[in-house]
Amino acid sequence: MKLKPHTMNLSDSTLNLLKNFSTINQSILFKEGNSLRTISVMKNILAEATINEDIPQDFGIYDLNQFLNGLSLHQKPDLDFANNGYVVIKEGRSRSKYFFADPNVIVTPPDKDITLPTEDVCFELTTQQLDKLLKAAAVYQLPDFSAVGENGVVKLVARDKKNDTSNDFSIIVGDTEDSFIFNFKEENLKIVPGTYDVIVSSKLLSKFTNQNLDVTYYIALEPDSTFG
Repeated sequence: MKLKPHTMNLSDSTLNLLKNFSTINQSILFKEGNSLRTISVMKNILAEATINEDIPQDFGIYDLNQFLNGLSLHQKPDLDFANNGYVVIKEGRSRSKYFFADPNVIVTPPDKDITLPTEDVCFELTTQQLDKLLKAAAVYQLPDFSAVGENGVVKLVARDKKNDTSNDFSIIVGDTEDSFIFNFKEENLKIVPGTYDVIVSSKLLSKFTNQNLDVTYYIALEPDSTFG
């Protein structure tokens, strides 16, 4: 059955992306088209993705997690955007009316594309490596991740940079001739599972590009990072 232009369904992959985006910012402004973008309230994490669905109009959702939980009350609902002020979530005999938020109360990404000021260090971070680092951070309660360049290699280290006697966990992810310590907060690594191409700029910005999904994250480094 062909859906009307103002009606859409959300695939499982898009719903998973939105769940991830809700951990970055509880609110989101959907824009007409097939792009999703969000930014944290502190503006230190920006995420953007291209999806298969066509969003029929601009609309704001204040509590994205609540909206997604509402969708989960249904199996494969249609989202009907015939009204400007709300969306009707419908399936069979079930209906939910969900009202849009004022876009002015939502922290949104800048319209212009983000570019890294420099590209100083590049490496691949596999699903398995990412999973191990996150598990180690949870097991040892470590608040920091560092990309460290020393002795010809790049290693990612889960650690507590303020505690010289804390436990740590490291994985070698590449080679380098440079010396650097790029520090991230573990809580800022809010990315969907997968393998990533990572580019780090010494100007305190990094880019994580997922190899399998069309999603990219820009994550700020901590100001005590060093290069050279």
